[in-house]
Amino acid sequence: MRTAVESWIEEPLVSFIVESRVRLALLLETSGRVLAQHGFTRSIDVMAACALAAAIHASGAEIGRQLDGTPFTTLHHPGQDHQIFLGELATGRGAHILLTVFDEATSVGLVRLYFAELSRRLAAASPTAPAAPPAFGDFESDLNRNLAKLFGRI
Repeated sequence: MRTAVESWIEEPLVSFIVESRVRLALLLETSGRVLAQHGFTRSIDVMAACALAAAIHASGAEIGRQLDGTPFTTLHHPGQDHQIFLGELATGRGAHILLTVFDEATSVGLVRLYFAELSRRLAAASPTAPAAPPAFGDFESDLNRNLAKLFGRI
């Protein structure tokens, strides 16, 4: 299964997944546009997770700004069986969001450690010129094209 829609993302993300032992991973733009996924079996789940991750990231950033003037760039939620880690990565193409779900096979400390490494590797690997943003009216077709690539339909 293809992991990423752009080649510069693939190797750093696969290394992160293997080293951190997360069960699910989703890399997306702050707008919610999916760039890479691991562990999802249905595109509808990816779409829902992207929408939620983008909303949680935007809300957390604004809450941080309101509280102390600094946006929250990482969030962690420990659940009973699974934990969620959401973090912002800076690349040559702007900010990206990584959403991960993990269980007792790893820890939040390891996820944070390898997240920092992923952030450095993606910043180094990313093209310096920003990608042209999709036109607002074309967002749905862009999302569907990326999902088709990720799930091997293209």
